[in-house]
Amino acid sequence: MKLSPPESFFQPLESYFENYQKVFRASLHSEVKVINSVIGYISRKKGKQLRPRLCIAAAILCGEPEENTYKAAALLEMIHVATLIHDDIVDDADLRRGWPSINRVWKNKLSLLVGDFMFSKALTNMIHLRNFDALEILSNTAERLSQGEILQIEKALKKEMTEEIYFKMVGDKTASLFSAACEIGCLTVSEDPQQRKALAGFGEKFGLVFQIKDDLLDITGNIEGLGKPAGFDLKKNILTLPLIHIFSKLSSSESKKLKQAIKHHVKRSELVQIRNLIQDNGGIEYAETLMLKLSKEAEEELNIFPDTPVKKALVTALVFNKGRNS
Repeated sequence: MKLSPPESFFQPLESYFENYQKVFRASLHSEVKVINSVIGYISRKKGKQLRPRLCIAAAILCGEPEENTYKAAALLEMIHVATLIHDDIVDDADLRRGWPSINRVWKNKLSLLVGDFMFSKALTNMIHLRNFDALEILSNTAERLSQGEILQIEKALKKEMTEEIYFKMVGDKTASLFSAACEIGCLTVSEDPQQRKALAGFGEKFGLVFQIKDDLLDITGNIEGLGKPAGFDLKKNILTLPLIHIFSKLSSSESKKLKQAIKHHVKRSELVQIRNLIQDNGGIEYAETLMLKLSKEAEEELNIFPDTPVKKALVTALVFNKGRNS
């Protein structure tokens, strides 16, 4: 069977990944049939599963993955999927990864409860790690995730988004889980503080790059690649990095006019005009430049590790991220 990214460049850890999948499935099993039905539906469209892959890769860089590595990888994916379910409810989204969203199929109440179920299962796995450092990382990550989402909602309502606030927001709501995945993967096999710090930094920067790429795809992508309508963030009144940048290029009257247009919900016919405005004022180029800078910094975090197939896989993942279309 032909592998597709990211499976192809994470081939060196695929035998370990099979162990993770067994733990993930076992962790989510329930005696309630409808829960298993919803989980089964989610599992049919798994996405990239980058966070568990990063967790396992970090463990291999620092030692030999063990049972706690797989439990950590599973709980990280549970937290991620639970946040996606809750996001779709908040956004009233119809699509997720090209399929009808859970809330569209099972309605909001059941979807919310299944998201809560996944959080509770993640908590159970967290306790089973029996590692206070891991618990501290995960509790801080959970706090950052919720703060990032709430900050995004607040700034979308007020239209008060600076680049500094943007990086605080995406650092919390996206990069924090990437960072936790890498650091905890290391922690399950090693107590070396230098390795932990390097991998936490790599994950944080990888997560920032991942979110910037998502911002660009929201402007330049299409529904086939994204699994959701392009311009979805604009329709939700979310100011992403390319758009934030062009406000510094426009006059106060132009900025006000554009903010008003977005505030009153962007129509499909207006999306092309806004995309052209972002392109012409260097918003896309600016985001791509920052993405390249952060990718380089992320790669430099791995300099303390010897060159191995798994290190190469992590670097390749950074390269792939810059060119992905979904």
